Amino acid sequence: MDVSGMAGAVSSMKSKAVFRTDASLDIGTGHVMRCLTLADALRKRGCECYFICREHSGHLIEFIRAKGYHVYPLPYSQATSTSYSENEEAALGHAAWLGGSQQEDAAACKKILLNIKPQWLIVDHYALDNCWEEIVKPCCERLMVIDDLADRMHQCDLLLDQTFGRQIEEYAPLVPASCTVLCGAHYALLRPEFSEWRSYSLHRRETPELKQILVTMGGVDKNNATGLILDALGKADLPGGCQIAVVMGATAPWLDTVRQQAQSLSHPTNILTGVNNMAQLMANSDLAIGAAGATSWERCCLGLPTVMIELAENQRQVAHGLVLVGAVNALSSGVQITVELPNVLSALIGSKGELEKMSRAAAQVTDGLGVQAVIGHLR
Repeated sequence: MDVSGMAGAVSSMKSKAVFRTDASLDIGTGHVMRCLTLADALRKRGCECYFICREHSGHLIEFIRAKGYHVYPLPYSQATSTSYSENEEAALGHAAWLGGSQQEDAAACKKILLNIKPQWLIVDHYALDNCWEEIVKPCCERLMVIDDLADRMHQCDLLLDQTFGRQIEEYAPLVPASCTVLCGAHYALLRPEFSEWRSYSLHRRETPELKQILVTMGGVDKNNATGLILDALGKADLPGGCQIAVVMGATAPWLDTVRQQAQSLSHPTNILTGVNNMAQLMANSDLAIGAAGATSWERCCLGLPTVMIELAENQRQVAHGLVLVGAVNALSSGVQITVELPNVLSALIGSKGELEKMSRAAAQVTDGLGVQAVIGHLR
């Protein structure tokens, strides 16, 4: 695929792309972060990118603006957040994440889109389906959906599902026959630094040691799985000299509690926020304990062995697929962290060969070049 040629084509057209995505305490930050990765790549090719985001509690609007993008905020109120119908809630398992009905959201977005006139509208939201898309589609030339669930109808020209093991056939009854469907972790939307650190990361794992454990439970972690993990790490028989690095969002609700908890651990534990060198941090870590979200593909790209924690039902397929190929060891959140995690860690510590085997399996999942592959389809 001639990505460089595509870059010139996009640049010469001075294309515009609009992203409709949200972050919140319920949604987390992953949808916005992967959209930003795609937006960064498009901007480098001359495309003007805009965001439409609702002002949920825990939104990332100012963060997106700090990246240099114009954001059109949609107001949030408790009244509009419950205005979706019972039928809509039954049809969409994540309807409550939108902060209103699809019709209301589409009407607000339509006004913005008619002003921008984008070539591409890119939607990454579990609470939107073909009902919303049919209203806004006349306002753009083409519409792309980023999904992970394959659980609802879409009216789009391009669909991306970066879930490992997802098959195109699963979307056949859900999208128009003319829609191009991209499936699999080789399309994962990773920032370029992950592929840049890949060679170094894989090389240092040829002689595995357990000197640094990285804990990443997402930017929000509203139920404080991080706290349970630190409790379990405190009970585990970790090697001497082992350090723990915990990455959290700056607005995570349990941040102060975790900081206090870290001070009581026998192994040096650093709580990091505002991290902008995640690829480097992962490359220099020997084991991760992390959620089954978007960072799954970052860890795989770098061959980082992982104990994966399922925080939600929609993460189960990701965890299951990676367990099947031996890339991760998976646990459910809650009691399994407290009871099972120390045992899992003891088994991994006692077998360096297991860490090496997990690393090799993870590295086969994705090479970190998915953004280039996706952009090749954004004609």
